Amino acid sequence: MKNPFSSIRIFTGEMVGELKKASWPTKTELRDSTVVVIAASLLLGLFTSISDFALYQVIDLCTQLVK
Repeated sequence: MKNPFSSIRIFTGEMVGELKKASWPTKTELRDSTVVVIAASLLLGLFTSISDFALYQVIDLCTQLVK
């Protein structure tokens, strides 16, 4: 049977090696990306809210006409 601690050591070593090869963003790139994500989230939320309100008004109007 294979030693589980050996597998964990091998996995950890490979993981550290891969993380060292990765290119990490600078603070400026990270800040800029965060601003873009927050702005996109706000725009998507605004669009969803407006679409929901408009659809509610249309459905409400249709149900009032049926009565």
